[in-house]
Amino acid sequence: MLKIVAVPMHKEGRKFVAIFAAISVVLGLIWQPLFWLGAGVTVWCYYFFRNPVRIVPQEAGLVISPADGIVSLIEELTPPADMGLGREPLTRVSVFMNVFNCHVNRAPIAGKVTSVVYHHGKFLNASLDKASMHNERNSVTIEAADGVRIGVVQIAGLVARRIVCFVSEGDTLGVGHRFGLIRFGSRLDIYLPKGVAPLVAVGQTSVAGETVLADLSTSYQARKGLPE
Repeated sequence: MLKIVAVPMHKEGRKFVAIFAAISVVLGLIWQPLFWLGAGVTVWCYYFFRNPVRIVPQEAGLVISPADGIVSLIEELTPPADMGLGREPLTRVSVFMNVFNCHVNRAPIAGKVTSVVYHHGKFLNASLDKASMHNERNSVTIEAADGVRIGVVQIAGLVARRIVCFVSEGDTLGVGHRFGLIRFGSRLDIYLPKGVAPLVAVGQTSVAGETVLADLSTSYQARKGLPE
C-alpha cells in the first residue's frame, strides 16, 4: 500500500510542487478554506510527476509502450523525414495521456539514439490526428543492435506547454529506460518497422515500460478489441 501511495516523484516536478505549496500557504492566510483547495492541487501536482518503478519485459524483439494512457490511433502513415525511417508508410501507434496519467516516457527498445529533432508548433488537442503534424513535438529515433529502428514522437497537447527530453543523439538506452516527459497532458506516436503488426487495439489502456506494443520476432496479425 505504501508503494502505491508514496510513489517517487520525478525531479522535474519538484519546483512545481514547491510553487503550488507556497501558493496554498498564501491563500490560507487570506481565507483558510482556500488553503485546502491549494493543498489538493499540490497533491495532484505531486501525483502528476510521479515516477513509479515498472517491471520491464526483457525478451528480445519486444517493443514496449513508451507512455501511460489510451491507445487512441493505429494507422499507416509516412513518418517525418527527419526521423530517418524512410518514405514508405509505417504503422503508427498513438498513445494519448490525460492529466491524470504518469507522464514519464520510456524507451520502447534498447539501442542507440540516432536522432533527436525538436519542432515548434501549435497546442491543439493531442487526441486529434492533425496534432502529429501541427503541434509542438520532439522526434526521437532509436536503433537497435540489429539495425531495426523505432521512431517515437513526443507531442504537446492542449494543456501541455513543455516537452522535456533527457537524451541526445549518440546516447545509448536500455529498453524501458526513462528518456523524457511532457508536462500536463499530451501524446506519443510510435512508428513500428515495416511489416510489424501492433499487439494492442484502439481504446486499450497502455502502461509505459510494461505493455507490449509489438513483437519484432514474430508475424502476428494486428489485434482487434471490443469493449465489454
